[in-house]
Amino acid sequence: MITGNSIKTKNQSVKSKLIDAVRESIPKAYSASKWLLSIMIPVSFGVLLLNYTGILGQVSSYLAPLFEYLGLPGESAFVLLTSIFTNIYTAIAVITSLELEGRVVTILAAMCLVAHGFIIETAVLKKTGSSMLRMILLRLTGSFVLGLFLNWALPADSFQAQAGVIVQQESFGILFMAWLGATLSLSFKVVILITLLMILQRILEVFGVIKWLSKILAPLQTIMGLPASTSFSWIVANTLGLAYGSAIMIEQVENGQMSKSEADLLNHHIAVSHSQLEDPLLFAAIGVPLVWLIIPRLLLGIIVVWLYRLELLMRKSLNSFIFKN
Repeated sequence: MITGNSIKTKNQSVKSKLIDAVRESIPKAYSASKWLLSIMIPVSFGVLLLNYTGILGQVSSYLAPLFEYLGLPGESAFVLLTSIFTNIYTAIAVITSLELEGRVVTILAAMCLVAHGFIIETAVLKKTGSSMLRMILLRLTGSFVLGLFLNWALPADSFQAQAGVIVQQESFGILFMAWLGATLSLSFKVVILITLLMILQRILEVFGVIKWLSKILAPLQTIMGLPASTSFSWIVANTLGLAYGSAIMIEQVENGQMSKSEADLLNHHIAVSHSQLEDPLLFAAIGVPLVWLIIPRLLLGIIVVWLYRLELLMRKSLNSFIFKN
Protein backbone atom coordinates (compact mmCIF):
# COMPACT_ATOMS: atom_id res chain seq x y z
CA MET A 1 0.00 0.00 0.00
CA ILE A 2 1.31 3.43 -1.02
CA THR A 3 1.20 5.89 1.86
CA GLY A 4 1.38 9.66 1.89
CA ASN A 5 4.82 9.50 3.47
CA SER A 6 6.19 7.25 0.71
CA ILE A 7 4.85 9.63 -1.98
CA LYS A 8 6.38 12.58 -0.14
CA THR A 9 9.72 10.77 0.15
CA LYS A 10 9.64 9.90 -3.54
CA ASN A 11 8.88 13.52 -4.50
CA GLN A 12 11.74 14.73 -2.32
CA SER A 13 14.04 12.19 -3.98
CA VAL A 14 13.06 13.44 -7.45
CA LYS A 15 13.52 17.06 -6.36
CA SER A 16 16.92 16.24 -4.88
CA LYS A 17 18.03 14.55 -8.10
CA LEU A 18 16.90 17.55 -10.16
CA ILE A 19 18.78 19.99 -7.90
CA ASP A 20 21.91 17.82 -8.05
CA ALA A 21 21.63 17.64 -11.85
CA VAL A 22 21.54 21.44 -12.11
CA ARG A 23 24.39 21.87 -9.61
CA GLU A 24 26.62 19.36 -11.42
CA SER A 25 25.85 20.76 -14.88
CA ILE A 26 26.60 24.46 -14.41
CA PRO A 27 30.43 24.20 -13.97
CA LYS A 28 30.62 21.86 -16.98
CA ALA A 29 28.45 24.22 -19.04
CA TYR A 30 30.70 27.15 -18.13
CA SER A 31 33.81 25.21 -19.19
CA ALA A 32 32.21 24.07 -22.47
CA SER A 33 30.92 27.58 -23.29
CA LYS A 34 34.32 29.12 -22.58
CA TRP A 35 36.05 26.62 -24.88
CA LEU A 36 33.54 27.11 -27.71
CA LEU A 37 33.58 30.92 -27.53
CA SER A 38 37.39 30.95 -27.43
CA ILE A 39 37.22 29.49 -30.95
CA MET A 40 34.12 31.22 -32.29
CA ILE A 41 35.00 34.84 -31.47
CA PRO A 42 38.54 34.97 -32.97
CA VAL A 43 37.40 33.06 -36.08
CA SER A 44 34.44 35.39 -36.53
CA PHE A 45 36.66 38.49 -36.23
CA GLY A 46 39.18 37.00 -38.66
CA VAL A 47 36.43 36.51 -41.23
CA LEU A 48 35.32 40.11 -40.72
CA LEU A 49 38.84 41.26 -41.62
CA LEU A 50 39.12 38.88 -44.61
CA ASN A 51 35.80 40.10 -45.93
CA TYR A 52 36.51 43.79 -45.38
CA THR A 53 39.95 43.66 -47.02
CA GLY A 54 38.56 41.80 -50.03
CA ILE A 55 40.80 38.77 -49.53
CA LEU A 56 37.81 36.42 -49.35
CA GLY A 57 36.52 37.76 -52.66
CA GLN A 58 39.93 37.34 -54.32
CA VAL A 59 40.23 33.73 -53.17
CA SER A 60 36.71 33.09 -54.49
CA SER A 61 37.68 34.37 -57.94
CA TYR A 62 40.53 31.83 -58.11
CA LEU A 63 38.12 29.01 -57.26
CA ALA A 64 35.52 30.05 -59.84
CA PRO A 65 36.66 27.54 -62.55
CA LEU A 66 36.20 24.63 -60.13
CA PHE A 67 32.62 25.69 -59.40
CA GLU A 68 31.84 26.09 -63.09
CA TYR A 69 32.79 22.40 -63.44
CA LEU A 70 29.98 21.66 -60.97
CA GLY A 71 27.56 23.55 -63.19
CA LEU A 72 27.64 26.58 -60.91
CA PRO A 73 28.44 30.20 -61.80
CA GLY A 74 31.79 31.59 -60.65
CA GLU A 75 30.29 33.71 -57.86
CA SER A 76 29.14 30.49 -56.17
CA ALA A 77 32.66 30.12 -54.79
CA PHE A 78 32.14 33.22 -52.64
CA VAL A 79 28.92 31.74 -51.22
CA LEU A 80 30.57 28.47 -50.17
CA LEU A 81 33.67 30.18 -48.77
CA THR A 82 31.45 32.50 -46.75
CA SER A 83 29.59 29.53 -45.25
CA ILE A 84 32.85 27.68 -44.54
CA PHE A 85 34.23 30.55 -42.48
CA THR A 86 30.96 31.77 -40.95
CA ASN A 87 27.49 30.20 -40.83
CA ILE A 88 24.32 29.45 -42.76
CA TYR A 89 22.77 32.84 -42.01
CA THR A 90 25.63 34.68 -43.70
CA ALA A 91 25.61 32.30 -46.67
CA ILE A 92 21.89 32.94 -47.20
CA ALA A 93 22.50 36.69 -47.00
CA VAL A 94 25.06 36.37 -49.81
CA ILE A 95 22.82 34.09 -51.90
CA THR A 96 19.88 36.47 -51.70
CA SER A 97 22.10 39.33 -52.87
CA LEU A 98 22.85 37.46 -56.11
CA GLU A 99 20.62 36.63 -59.07
CA LEU A 100 20.96 32.84 -59.02
CA GLU A 101 18.74 30.17 -60.55
CA GLY A 102 16.87 27.93 -58.14
CA ARG A 103 18.74 24.81 -59.26
CA VAL A 104 22.05 26.53 -58.53
CA VAL A 105 20.84 27.68 -55.11
CA THR A 106 19.76 24.12 -54.23
CA ILE A 107 23.20 22.70 -55.05
CA LEU A 108 24.92 25.52 -53.17
CA ALA A 109 22.62 25.12 -50.16
CA ALA A 110 23.41 21.40 -49.86
CA MET A 111 27.15 22.07 -50.17
CA CYS A 112 26.97 24.81 -47.53
CA LEU A 113 25.07 22.53 -45.15
CA VAL A 114 27.98 20.07 -45.24
CA ALA A 115 30.82 22.60 -45.03
CA HIS A 116 29.49 25.55 -42.98
CA GLY A 117 31.12 26.67 -39.72
CA PHE A 118 34.16 24.71 -40.81
CA ILE A 119 36.77 25.75 -38.24
CA ILE A 120 34.52 25.65 -35.18
CA GLU A 121 32.75 22.41 -36.04
CA THR A 122 35.95 20.62 -37.08
CA ALA A 123 37.45 21.59 -33.70
CA VAL A 124 34.45 19.91 -32.03
CA LEU A 125 34.98 16.73 -34.07
CA LYS A 126 38.67 16.69 -33.12
CA LYS A 127 37.93 17.14 -29.41
CA THR A 128 35.58 14.13 -29.47
CA GLY A 129 38.15 11.77 -30.94
CA SER A 130 38.65 12.27 -34.68
CA SER A 131 41.64 13.41 -36.72
CA MET A 132 41.28 17.09 -37.62
CA LEU A 133 42.95 16.62 -41.01
CA ARG A 134 40.69 13.69 -41.80
CA MET A 135 37.57 15.66 -40.84
CA ILE A 136 38.69 18.64 -42.96
CA LEU A 137 39.23 16.41 -46.00
CA LEU A 138 35.97 14.54 -45.36
CA ARG A 139 33.86 17.70 -45.12
CA LEU A 140 35.44 19.32 -48.18
CA THR A 141 35.21 16.13 -50.23
CA GLY A 142 31.67 15.43 -48.99
CA SER A 143 30.56 18.93 -49.96
CA PHE A 144 31.85 18.59 -53.53
CA VAL A 145 30.65 14.98 -53.94
CA LEU A 146 27.18 16.15 -52.91
CA GLY A 147 27.45 19.05 -55.36
CA LEU A 148 28.38 16.69 -58.20
CA PHE A 149 25.54 14.32 -57.33
CA LEU A 150 22.93 17.09 -57.22
CA ASN A 151 24.24 18.59 -60.46
CA TRP A 152 23.55 15.20 -62.05
CA ALA A 153 20.30 14.37 -60.21
CA LEU A 154 18.40 17.66 -60.06
CA PRO A 155 15.72 18.25 -62.70
CA ALA A 156 15.65 21.37 -64.85
CA ASP A 157 15.17 24.58 -62.93
CA SER A 158 11.70 24.79 -61.42
CA PHE A 159 11.89 27.79 -59.13
CA GLN A 160 13.67 31.10 -58.68
CA ALA A 161 15.33 31.84 -55.37
CA GLN A 162 14.40 35.08 -53.74
CA ALA A 163 16.96 37.78 -54.48
CA GLY A 164 17.81 41.04 -52.84
CA VAL A 165 20.01 44.00 -53.59
CA ILE A 166 23.79 43.95 -53.23
CA VAL A 167 24.74 46.36 -50.47
CA GLN A 168 27.75 48.65 -50.97
CA GLN A 169 30.83 48.26 -48.76
CA GLU A 170 30.38 50.05 -45.45
CA SER A 171 33.08 51.63 -43.29
CA PHE A 172 35.05 49.35 -40.97
CA GLY A 173 33.67 51.13 -37.90
CA ILE A 174 30.08 50.38 -38.87
CA LEU A 175 30.94 46.78 -39.74
CA PHE A 176 32.86 46.31 -36.48
CA MET A 177 30.01 47.65 -34.33
CA ALA A 178 27.54 45.38 -36.14
CA TRP A 179 29.93 42.44 -35.62
CA LEU A 180 30.38 43.30 -31.94
CA GLY A 181 26.63 43.45 -31.31
CA ALA A 182 26.04 40.16 -33.14
CA THR A 183 28.94 38.51 -31.27
CA LEU A 184 27.68 39.59 -27.85
CA SER A 185 24.20 38.34 -28.71
CA LEU A 186 25.60 35.03 -29.99
CA SER A 187 27.82 34.60 -26.91
CA PHE A 188 24.83 35.05 -24.61
CA LYS A 189 22.85 32.55 -26.68
CA VAL A 190 25.71 30.03 -26.58
CA VAL A 191 26.07 30.20 -22.78
CA ILE A 192 22.32 29.91 -22.14
CA LEU A 193 21.72 27.12 -24.65
CA ILE A 194 24.71 25.04 -23.58
CA THR A 195 23.78 25.42 -19.90
CA LEU A 196 20.21 24.27 -20.59
CA LEU A 197 21.49 21.40 -22.73
CA MET A 198 23.91 20.20 -20.07
CA ILE A 199 21.18 20.30 -17.43
CA LEU A 200 18.78 18.42 -19.73
CA GLN A 201 21.41 15.82 -20.57
CA ARG A 202 22.17 15.23 -16.88
CA ILE A 203 18.47 14.93 -15.99
CA LEU A 204 17.87 12.46 -18.83
CA GLU A 205 20.89 10.48 -17.69
CA VAL A 206 19.82 10.39 -14.01
CA PHE A 207 16.31 9.17 -14.85
CA GLY A 208 17.49 6.60 -17.40
CA VAL A 209 15.98 8.30 -20.46
CA ILE A 210 19.24 8.20 -22.43
CA LYS A 211 19.48 4.42 -22.02
CA TRP A 212 15.85 4.13 -23.12
CA LEU A 213 16.48 6.30 -26.19
CA SER A 214 19.52 4.21 -27.07
CA LYS A 215 17.40 1.05 -27.05
CA ILE A 216 14.61 2.64 -29.11
CA LEU A 217 17.01 3.99 -31.74
CA ALA A 218 19.26 0.92 -31.83
CA PRO A 219 17.74 -0.49 -35.08
CA LEU A 220 18.18 2.86 -36.87
CA GLN A 221 21.72 3.22 -35.54
CA THR A 222 22.53 -0.28 -36.82
CA ILE A 223 21.35 0.62 -40.33
CA MET A 224 23.54 3.72 -40.23
CA GLY A 225 26.51 1.67 -39.02
CA LEU A 226 26.61 3.45 -35.66
CA PRO A 227 26.80 1.98 -32.12
CA ALA A 228 23.72 2.35 -29.88
CA SER A 229 25.77 4.45 -27.45
CA THR A 230 25.88 7.27 -30.01
CA SER A 231 22.07 7.66 -30.14
CA PHE A 232 21.72 10.71 -27.89
CA SER A 233 24.66 12.57 -29.43
CA TRP A 234 23.26 11.77 -32.88
CA ILE A 235 19.91 13.31 -31.91
CA VAL A 236 21.62 16.41 -30.51
CA ALA A 237 23.86 16.86 -33.57
CA ASN A 238 20.91 16.54 -35.95
CA THR A 239 18.57 18.85 -34.05
CA LEU A 240 20.93 21.51 -32.65
CA GLY A 241 24.02 21.12 -34.82
CA LEU A 242 27.66 20.53 -33.95
CA ALA A 243 28.49 23.86 -32.33
CA TYR A 244 25.60 23.97 -29.84
CA GLY A 245 25.61 20.19 -29.42
CA SER A 246 29.35 20.03 -28.78
CA ALA A 247 29.00 20.23 -25.00
CA ILE A 248 26.85 17.08 -24.90
CA MET A 249 29.11 15.14 -27.25
CA ILE A 250 32.27 16.06 -25.34
CA GLU A 251 30.59 15.28 -22.01
CA GLN A 252 29.53 11.81 -23.20
CA VAL A 253 33.07 10.99 -24.30
CA GLU A 254 34.68 12.31 -21.11
CA ASN A 255 32.18 10.40 -18.94
CA GLY A 256 32.79 7.15 -20.81
CA GLN A 257 29.20 6.92 -22.09
CA MET A 258 30.68 6.84 -25.57
CA SER A 259 34.20 5.62 -26.33
CA LYS A 260 36.48 7.64 -28.61
CA SER A 261 36.29 4.94 -31.28
CA GLU A 262 32.47 5.07 -31.14
CA ALA A 263 32.57 8.88 -31.23
CA ASP A 264 34.90 8.68 -34.22
CA LEU A 265 32.34 6.60 -36.12
CA LEU A 266 29.62 9.09 -35.20
CA ASN A 267 31.84 11.98 -36.30
CA HIS A 268 32.23 10.47 -39.76
CA HIS A 269 28.44 10.56 -40.08
CA ILE A 270 27.71 13.97 -38.59
CA ALA A 271 30.65 15.60 -40.38
CA VAL A 272 28.51 15.51 -43.54
CA SER A 273 25.01 15.11 -42.08
CA HIS A 274 24.01 17.24 -39.10
CA SER A 275 21.65 20.07 -38.15
CA GLN A 276 18.78 18.57 -40.14
CA LEU A 277 16.09 20.90 -38.75
CA GLU A 278 16.87 24.60 -38.42
CA ASP A 279 19.44 24.99 -41.21
CA PRO A 280 17.41 23.32 -44.00
CA LEU A 281 14.36 25.33 -42.90
CA LEU A 282 16.36 28.55 -43.31
CA PHE A 283 17.03 27.62 -46.93
CA ALA A 284 13.42 26.52 -47.37
CA ALA A 285 12.44 30.08 -46.47
CA ILE A 286 14.06 31.28 -49.72
CA GLY A 287 12.41 28.54 -51.77
CA VAL A 288 14.84 25.61 -51.67
CA PRO A 289 13.07 22.18 -51.62
CA LEU A 290 13.74 20.44 -48.28
CA VAL A 291 13.97 16.95 -49.77
CA TRP A 292 17.22 17.82 -51.59
CA LEU A 293 18.75 19.25 -48.43
CA ILE A 294 17.94 16.42 -46.00
CA ILE A 295 17.83 13.03 -47.76
CA PRO A 296 21.08 13.25 -49.79
CA ARG A 297 23.09 14.34 -46.72
CA LEU A 298 21.62 11.56 -44.57
CA LEU A 299 22.44 8.96 -47.24
CA LEU A 300 25.93 10.40 -47.67
CA GLY A 301 26.48 10.13 -43.90
CA ILE A 302 25.43 6.46 -43.93
CA ILE A 303 27.70 5.68 -46.91
CA VAL A 304 30.66 7.43 -45.27
CA VAL A 305 30.31 5.41 -42.04
CA TRP A 306 30.09 2.06 -43.82
CA LEU A 307 33.08 2.95 -46.02
CA TYR A 308 35.00 3.89 -42.88
CA ARG A 309 34.02 0.59 -41.24
CA LEU A 310 35.30 -1.22 -44.34
CA GLU A 311 38.54 0.76 -44.14
CA LEU A 312 38.99 -0.20 -40.46
CA LEU A 313 38.32 -3.87 -41.27
CA MET A 314 40.84 -3.84 -44.12
CA ARG A 315 43.43 -2.18 -41.86
CA LYS A 316 42.86 -4.82 -39.18
CA SER A 317 43.17 -7.66 -41.71
CA LEU A 318 46.34 -6.13 -43.17
CA ASN A 319 47.92 -5.73 -39.73
CA SER A 320 47.07 -9.34 -38.85
CA PHE A 321 48.63 -10.53 -42.12
CA ILE A 322 51.81 -8.49 -41.54
CA PHE A 323 52.27 -9.70 -37.96
CA LYS A 324 51.65 -13.35 -38.95
CA ASN A 325 54.36 -13.14 -41.56
